[in-house]
Amino acid sequence: MSHHHDDHDHSHHHDHGDHDHNHDHSDDIEPALQTLLWKQIDFEGIRTLNESETDSGAKIVEKTWIMRLDPEPYLESDADEQLLMFVPFTGVVRLHSILLRSSPHPSAPRTLKIFHNRDDLDFASASELQPTQTLQLSQTADVQEIPVKRALLGNVYTLSLFFEDNFGAGGGDGEAMTRLWWIGFKGEFMQLSREPVEVLYEKAANPRDHVLVQGVGDAAGAEGKGTRHGM
Repeated sequence: MSHHHDDHDHSHHHDHGDHDHNHDHSDDIEPALQTLLWKQIDFEGIRTLNESETDSGAKIVEKTWIMRLDPEPYLESDADEQLLMFVPFTGVVRLHSILLRSSPHPSAPRTLKIFHNRDDLDFASASELQPTQTLQLSQTADVQEIPVKRALLGNVYTLSLFFEDNFGAGGGDGEAMTRLWWIGFKGEFMQLSREPVEVLYEKAANPRDHVLVQGVGDAAGAEGKGTRHGM
């Protein structure tokens, strides 16, 4: 799908009021915060394609649980209704569910295709390739928690979120833009094991072994930086 930005009219209406101020949140079920993956996200590595404002995708992921109902910042698509977000973690996670907040309006995303451990996707490949899982979202201002298949997402270090369409796509209301206010993740974080490093140090017979250990870390860091710009 072609994503041209030149003809986009930025004068279109922004659904700042998409969230329902009259909704009673007293009955919200607060998630087990110990399973909320937030500190484990590499925020600087988040990239979003077709966002109308630079880094707005990263900003809604950076919101904490307490900020999930805040009206700003929010993410809005630019040229059409599709969004593609790349989210890296600081280690390996077992993903349990994806949480998000959109709206009861046509701008709410409808279909979310998730890919794990892929840093080479664009809109064409995301449309053609088989996703790890496809999720159907709801048209609501409430926080949605969508469970994922844990057997498929038990060894995740990056997620690509492809919001393929919204509830206005193909309809007669003319709503072409997709808007999101918050995205979060629940799961288990598996700290990268230091045991191989410790074993190498224990067996190190000369300083050269120490250089090899440092090189492993440097190479991993360099690779991580490279993948951030691979979108």
